[in-house]
Amino acid sequence: MKLMIDDANLENIKKIYEFFPIDGVTTNPSILAKNKKQPFEVLKEIREFIGSEAQLHVQVIAEDADGMRQDADRIQKELGNNTYIKIPATKEGLKAMKMLYEEGFFITATAIYTQMQAFLAAKAGAEYVAPYVNRIDNLGANGIRTTKEIYDIFKNNGFKTKVLAASFKNSQQVLELCTYGIGACTVSPDVLEGLIKNDTVAMAVKAFARDFEGLCGTGKTMANCN
Repeated sequence: MKLMIDDANLENIKKIYEFFPIDGVTTNPSILAKNKKQPFEVLKEIREFIGSEAQLHVQVIAEDADGMRQDADRIQKELGNNTYIKIPATKEGLKAMKMLYEEGFFITATAIYTQMQAFLAAKAGAEYVAPYVNRIDNLGANGIRTTKEIYDIFKNNGFKTKVLAASFKNSQQVLELCTYGIGACTVSPDVLEGLIKNDTVAMAVKAFARDFEGLCGTGKTMANCN
């Protein structure tokens, strides 16, 4: 399963990249707005940091297919060919996906709330579809089950489209989808930190260090002990 950061704050991204094995970055208009900087200024900084080979997912703003196509042209021109164009799975969005797929763009269908949205986006040429797990829960449905069913639909119909699950509230949701074999998840920095945070592990590490220092002396490690 690919693991991506759902954030546009470069300092947050750098911190996560320092410790975690990350495959790319996803953004959306609301995330970009939090930076209080012009969109392409932020996005170019992210691209420079993660490199040309890492995935960067950037969303169009226009609501009609022709406008989405123009947005996509600008996004790819500014950020490179390995940039995934996020397009909402609306009627106009599906039209745009078909056009952009024919032109060789990488497409991520976003704002996925239903299985049929995902199916149609895959048929239209999307490389990824991004179901909003927690937002689906908030509508009274089951985000994890919906995401699993989308994965099964793709598998049963022979689609190459992959699931890029988004909108998580906790690490348990990520674990469930990882166990199921979902293609990718994009996760906020705080949920990413939660994937490894465990007080019991921390206590065990401290106990090991304390016992070793009792044997070899304070501050001693395997690098400087006798």
